[in-house]
Amino acid sequence: MRIVGIETEYGIVDPDEPRANPILMSSRLVQACRAWAGERTARWDYGGEDPLQDQRGFRRSRQGASPDLLTDDAEFDEAAGKVTLRRRRGSWEDPAHLNAVLANGARFYVDHAHPEYSGPEVASAHDAVAWDRAGDAIALAAAGRYAEDEGERVELYKNNVDGKGASYGTHENYLVSRGVSFDDLARRLTPHLVTRQVFAGAGRVGLGQFGEAPGFQISQRADYMEAEVGLETTLRRPIVNTRDEPHAARDRYRRLHVIIGDANLFDVATYLKIGTTSLVLAAIEADDERLDTLELAAPVEAVQTVSRDLALRERLALADGDAATALEIQRALLEICRTYVTDAGEAAVIARWEGVLERLTGDIFRAAREVEWVAKLQLLGRMRARHASPDAPDGLAWDDARLAAMDLQWSRLGDGLATRLAAAGQVERIVSDEEVATAVATAPQDTRARLRGGIVAARPDVVDAAGWSTVVLDRETDHGHLEVVHLDEPHASRHPLLDALMDG
Repeated sequence: MRIVGIETEYGIVDPDEPRANPILMSSRLVQACRAWAGERTARWDYGGEDPLQDQRGFRRSRQGASPDLLTDDAEFDEAAGKVTLRRRRGSWEDPAHLNAVLANGARFYVDHAHPEYSGPEVASAHDAVAWDRAGDAIALAAAGRYAEDEGERVELYKNNVDGKGASYGTHENYLVSRGVSFDDLARRLTPHLVTRQVFAGAGRVGLGQFGEAPGFQISQRADYMEAEVGLETTLRRPIVNTRDEPHAARDRYRRLHVIIGDANLFDVATYLKIGTTSLVLAAIEADDERLDTLELAAPVEAVQTVSRDLALRERLALADGDAATALEIQRALLEICRTYVTDAGEAAVIARWEGVLERLTGDIFRAAREVEWVAKLQLLGRMRARHASPDAPDGLAWDDARLAAMDLQWSRLGDGLATRLAAAGQVERIVSDEEVATAVATAPQDTRARLRGGIVAARPDVVDAAGWSTVVLDRETDHGHLEVVHLDEPHASRHPLLDALMDG
């Protein structure tokens, strides 16, 4: 059972005022989320944040760090229209309107210019899908409350590019044994992160960071990957992020922070993204030397190569002088990972992984119900064909603004093209609407998220703040009013004090 979690930064826009400040809108959206949640919410505890520690054994100086790395302190300055830093009462504190810890164990907050939903810790790929979709539902509920409170509309987009050169992230987090060398972890995981986009990509109209060249590619994030490893998340984005912030017992665990993935609206894409990566990590923890034969000669270059290879036939140079396609690398990883299946949930991931790779071989459109980029390409292809003429036998050119508009409409929460396709029964679902509704209201019951979400839901009157590995209680004790409860074991879903308070 591997603990995992997904964070999603949503694109945000006021359709009636395109120049509206996204930071102000995001701040108001979080306030609206708090209002929607009622009393079942808490502020964020930054006590466990340590964003400048690097997994390679050093710490970045605060003075030399770019602002995007300083995730442990923030404040929205409405007059200036930007996030600034402020130190209050001797510690870094967060204004309430920028954060909400929710009853389902998640965090909804402002991350620079975006609202972000950080889902709770879950213990399976299936649950990762459920609580990820719950984030979309919560964001939509907050948008509805925003319209009521502000008298203004706000639209949210689950994508990763704004079409103007900027990219925002969908990050994954995996609990990994501290006993694994980080260098080995990065080297052996990279081939999977580079090639898994064949089933996990969300698809994108435009090539290049600004979409300056016409075309369609598999991944939204591919053009923004510029390094193999690194601490940054918005500059020189790396394939493997080196932030060493485990939010757990540091002597036992690493938290692998993955920033290369796309935001997905298809269940199967999310399911496989999480499930396959978890299995590859199991092989790495077991020191499986078969992984070494898949090492890439030029990983950063390979990310873009795979993203532009719609036929899935380009051969990637391997470090040993051989070459393989992305599908061949994925098939090799699949065979390695069969060894590390430990339960029915992981067996289901293997079966789905194998089936999708088979359907992507030959006619990729056989995978259109499961693979998001394939479904998007199919829909855009129909749009292009409708405008075919003797002068333009292929229909609309890839740089036609109507295709870019459809790409954006695909990702709009609530009524976007992907949502409509799912409503029409054209998308394979992993979790039901009922499971999503449960995930909106309650936390996973088999991780420490049960404690965080449960105490916020049952006893918000005694919760001063909460973080990933802490709950700060405000109640009178022999030692004062504030009491920090440490939750350093992510698998532990029980705690004598918190359970007693929830029961009481």
